[in-house]
Amino acid sequence: MTSASYELSQRFHFEAAHTLRRAEATGEVESSRRVHGHTYLADITLRGQPDERGMVMDLGLVRAEIAQLRQRLDHRFLDEIEGLGPATLENLCAFIARHLRGPLPQLVRVRVWRDASGDSCVLHLE
Repeated sequence: MTSASYELSQRFHFEAAHTLRRAEATGEVESSRRVHGHTYLADITLRGQPDERGMVMDLGLVRAEIAQLRQRLDHRFLDEIEGLGPATLENLCAFIARHLRGPLPQLVRVRVWRDASGDSCVLHLE
């Protein structure tokens, strides 16, 4: 029999503004350089085996770590967040992973997306 593993996910959102330098060919150069904002959705996934309590990780602890991270992102100007770089979906995934991987070592996946535009990025950490 193959051993099973479990994945535990938690979704959160944050509202933030930023600017972005884009390639001329996109046709969105001017509007992206102006300060603009988005509603970002994020989903993190942990993988592992349940402990003696039957939990991969206590969701209360997961939510507490996410709450600390959200304070750094929610209603912020992302251009000013140290260590983020340009506010691309890719950089947001990497930033979230860097800040959650220590306290949540079972973290294997980070997804960030914007429903309004249909854009999405997934970072696999394995």
